[in-house]
Amino acid sequence: MNRYGAEFFGTFWLVLGGCGSAVLAAAFPNVGIGLLGVSLAFGLTVVTMAYAIGHISGCHLNPAVSIGLWAGGRFPASQVIPYIVAQVLGAVAAGAVLFFIASGKTGFDVTAGFATNGYGEHSPGGYSMMAALVTEVVMTMMFLIIILGATDKRAPQGFAPLAIGLALTLIHLISIPVTNTSVNPARSTGVAVFQGGWAISELWLFWAAPIAGAILGAIVYRMISQENS
Repeated sequence: MNRYGAEFFGTFWLVLGGCGSAVLAAAFPNVGIGLLGVSLAFGLTVVTMAYAIGHISGCHLNPAVSIGLWAGGRFPASQVIPYIVAQVLGAVAAGAVLFFIASGKTGFDVTAGFATNGYGEHSPGGYSMMAALVTEVVMTMMFLIIILGATDKRAPQGFAPLAIGLALTLIHLISIPVTNTSVNPARSTGVAVFQGGWAISELWLFWAAPIAGAILGAIVYRMISQENS
């Protein structure tokens, strides 16, 4: 249960820190942090939690990561579903806290944007569903390759959180204009349930694409690292 609790609070922090920066601080008058700040915020949530709970649960914070680590031979199948449940619950709890905070501002309208992920008319840059699908698959694939490589026993020890956090920052810098960046089904679910409507109807892509990308990343890493030889 310690591991599940760690995943709950770790994912809670990722969604509150990352999505919270987007909702509360990205466009704040005069001192808004913008795309660069939001990207860094997501990376910092992973770095801080990796050092805080990595020794407890491995700090997955992401259903796609848990599935990718299983596909990469690093995580037992029996733990995948419990981890995913803890991650989604943590994300939704963070979404609830963020919704409560954001609602304290006069004129707040959740339908105007709540750090949700989307495509087509709901893509920040107006990108198509296929562009969003490819983006999420490729970005998650690269994320898993970096995670598996940085945590490999042959890699320099102690630096994995930095590599993984910086990777997530870079992923956001690339893909926020396309999908608002998911690469994490729990993160997408945590805010979509409060946005409702179109966010729920498009949520399938932000489960399917990251999971597919994570499995591809695991396959690629096993090939190039010769772990299965």
